[in-house]
Amino acid sequence: MDMAQETAQEPTPSFALGEDQKAIYEMARDFAQNELAPKALEWDQEKHFPIDVLRRAAALGIGGIYVGEEHGGSGLTRLDAALIFEALATGCPTISAYLSIHNMSTWMIERFGDEAQRERWVPGLCAMDLLGSYCLTEPSAGSDAAALKMRAAAEGDTYVLNGSKQFISGAGSSDVYVIMARTAETGAAGISAFVVEKDTPGLSFGANEKKMGWNAQPTRLVICEDLRVPAANRLGAEGQGFKIAMAGLDGGRLNIGACSLGGAQAALDKAVAYMRERQAFGRRLVEFQALQFKLADMATELEAARTLLRRAAAALDRKDADATKLCAMAKRFATDIGFKVANDALQLHGGYGYLAEYGMEKIVRDLRVHQILEGTNEIMRLIVSRKILDETA
Repeated sequence: MDMAQETAQEPTPSFALGEDQKAIYEMARDFAQNELAPKALEWDQEKHFPIDVLRRAAALGIGGIYVGEEHGGSGLTRLDAALIFEALATGCPTISAYLSIHNMSTWMIERFGDEAQRERWVPGLCAMDLLGSYCLTEPSAGSDAAALKMRAAAEGDTYVLNGSKQFISGAGSSDVYVIMARTAETGAAGISAFVVEKDTPGLSFGANEKKMGWNAQPTRLVICEDLRVPAANRLGAEGQGFKIAMAGLDGGRLNIGACSLGGAQAALDKAVAYMRERQAFGRRLVEFQALQFKLADMATELEAARTLLRRAAAALDRKDADATKLCAMAKRFATDIGFKVANDALQLHGGYGYLAEYGMEKIVRDLRVHQILEGTNEIMRLIVSRKILDETA
């Protein structure tokens, strides 16, 4: 190949942050340290969902990060959002993750809704006067989301919904539910998306689940029993619901990966501080070369995950053809590495890492679920492998 021709190709994007992006990250980091970190353990232990704090976050523009300014959002990029969620997670991964889900739901309404739907719900969601939830998973349809069974039967200018959704973050507290339901027996092509308000007759919720982590946000069953929703509440056309759900998940996967990075960074920072003070065999832990090497590996893996995630976010902003593949790669890698780094940081604390008061075990508990939600990491591997095989066919 001609060298001049080769060097003329567009280079791989660089992820050195601009001044505006640094300011965005610092704004979110300051909020995390001042508003989230001081209360994170208490919220976890008391299973308290701090809606007042969420609304203070919304006052900074965090309720609709990549929603257009004309609809009350901040009009930022997916890369900006990744920076924000990573920064917030340094204070509390649970709250950062709920904000991720809320943003995903809000964007779906803005992106796929009509003007009347946008005017009705999006400004309130961006201000977090309204809280949003995303409802895809069912008791018998998790990874195989296209097999969902909730029915939406058309009756005149309404739909009647029957069925349930499982593991729904914010359920019972949220005001707006983006629900995927079956309108035809044609697999993924028979799924449609609906916006359902909390006070709709026929909508109810299960008990708040007892979970390993994520205790500062509620997780409940969402139950629809002869729930009648106007056809005007359907997002897009009939049969577009699965595509809408998957479009939301591209960004959602980046966001949850960013939450893993932030939680892991906080864990690493705690480990370094602890090792500077803790002594064993007459020396501080940081003086042992084996432990120095462990820190180096943790920091290197975390930086590699961060770089991949930011590359995927930039690809999604550009609407690159390989964006979905990169988002799946980034989600799998960032959540696996995030959990590993947090778990290693707990190990470096010894027995103290296992005590709640040090905050380490909470981070480990919170990050574990990131390898499961927004598509399990096994499903991420399936997405990536299928894309590779399609590209090489």
